[in-house]
Amino acid sequence: MLALLASGSSRSSSNNKLAESENSAQNSNNMSWGTELWDQNENLAIHTNRGIDALDKFANFLRDRVAIETEYAGKLRRLVKNYQPKKKEEEDNEFTSVQAFRNLLKEVGDLAGQREVVSESLQLQIIAGVTLLSKTLREDRKKCLSDGATLQQNLTTQLSSLDRAKRNYEKAYRDSEKAVDSYKRADMDLNLSRAEVERYKNVMTSKIQQSDDAKNEYANQLQKTNNLQQQHYSMLLPSVLNRLQELDEKRTRGFREFIVGAADVESSVAPIIARCMEGIVKAGESINEKEDTFKVIERYQSGFTPPRDIPFEDLSKCDPDSVQESHYSNSTSNHLTIRGTMSANKLKKRVGIFNIFGSNKEDFSDLPPNQRRKKLQAKIAELTQNIAQETKARDGLMKMKIVYEANSSLGNPMTVEGQLNESEHKLEKLKVDLKKYQGFLEKASQVPTATSSPQASRNQLQNGHRTSRHSNGSADDHHDDGDDQPDDAGSLSSSASPESGLGTSHTSLPGSGQGSANENAIGEDTYYETEVETLNPVGKCRALYPFEASSEGSIPMNEGEELQVIEIDQGDGWTRVRRENNSNGWDEGFVPTSYIECTLYA
Repeated sequence: MLALLASGSSRSSSNNKLAESENSAQNSNNMSWGTELWDQNENLAIHTNRGIDALDKFANFLRDRVAIETEYAGKLRRLVKNYQPKKKEEEDNEFTSVQAFRNLLKEVGDLAGQREVVSESLQLQIIAGVTLLSKTLREDRKKCLSDGATLQQNLTTQLSSLDRAKRNYEKAYRDSEKAVDSYKRADMDLNLSRAEVERYKNVMTSKIQQSDDAKNEYANQLQKTNNLQQQHYSMLLPSVLNRLQELDEKRTRGFREFIVGAADVESSVAPIIARCMEGIVKAGESINEKEDTFKVIERYQSGFTPPRDIPFEDLSKCDPDSVQESHYSNSTSNHLTIRGTMSANKLKKRVGIFNIFGSNKEDFSDLPPNQRRKKLQAKIAELTQNIAQETKARDGLMKMKIVYEANSSLGNPMTVEGQLNESEHKLEKLKVDLKKYQGFLEKASQVPTATSSPQASRNQLQNGHRTSRHSNGSADDHHDDGDDQPDDAGSLSSSASPESGLGTSHTSLPGSGQGSANENAIGEDTYYETEVETLNPVGKCRALYPFEASSEGSIPMNEGEELQVIEIDQGDGWTRVRRENNSNGWDEGFVPTSYIECTLYA
């Protein structure tokens, strides 16, 4: 009778948990991987694969457990020890399914007897179901990833068609201009016969018609590309990602159901293990697929927005000399700021910003805005906890010192003095660090971050390194003499980029006014005077927000300040600028592209 009452109480608690889970699911219905994680296809593929691996791991766990059920409790405890999560898997401990599995292991460690009867039921019911579910999920996942790759290939193909159509349009337009000039010269040439003039006219008419046809084809391809791109990011890709979400939620629900099912098999054996079974049921029912979905979004969300439509360029209304540069800016601007999409693996990634989401900087300034704030908040919470612990330790030492002073027979107060001073020093350092990180968080919360660059054009990334515009107007590569030395500006993975902390000066670059002064101080000014060529400005910019230089190679700027642009963004989010300095000539350095508004010279 007592066992029945305990079982009824357990079921009532389980029903309450299920009701809470359903309410949480209803509140989380608006979460969608297709909209929230549109640019995280690679990470979602990894996550779903890990989830199925975890399901397979659970199935293997049950198989091994069935083999051990007939043996003594010692081998059962050894099984629990073997399946404890490894250190490299600790990052997944935040998911409810992983937490449930850890709790399940704790409960199984207490089931050190009466296991032989359970073996057959687990083999026929639970393991078979887990294996079937894992096989189904892997097939569905493979199809989803294949469909996603096909969609990305279609978009890439359409972009290539647009590029070819535009090049044809450019060629036809130039040919028509030449034909018009030839006809005008022939018409004014009195030495040519009427037939020859008529032939020039016919050629001109033909070239103009070809230019118009190429222009129409370019406009048609542009419209198709924009339509496909909009459909890709608003319908097709979200559909694939939502299917992955449904697959992952199905896996999570299955994880919950199989854990609960295994617990039901256990509870039917004997009332002796009823209490352990209640713990396993509680672990299984704590799994919430919507909560896991939200945590996946929290982990991988970048905060970036999908690319905008590519604008139409009417060459008849543009300067022909700027056609090539204009063409590049439109054809590449939508491909350099998308991180984590299906095509992002083709881009070199700067380690500090694009690993999800690691940082080597104290203020986490090399992380995306959302992740930076989370890291700073976690650091502040850690410091606050450490301060509270250290304060308690200090108070204890002070009380001990007071007791020793009141009764010297209990101890010498001077023995506590050193520990008390050390504790005060640690506490002061923790408070300084807390204030520092609170300042970092305040700055991170106040400064808005643009989701896309406001500049009008970008230079081309060639072979993983940056190209710079020299005074003669050409774009040449910057290389150091050493094979292992990175570029002056660096690609996205270059260790000499502004955020890497390996630049030559805190507020200037080699060859700038301040940089020359710093190099004079260490006796290396002759190197940069002979090796670095002064760059002519390619445009001007205005600071939209204030920026404080916190890394090597960057320079600070005030809101509204106007600067010269000497090297435009190469796709890594930094623009090289120059300002006049009354003391030593010029200051040069990098500033975030999203903090400025650029106007490039024609």
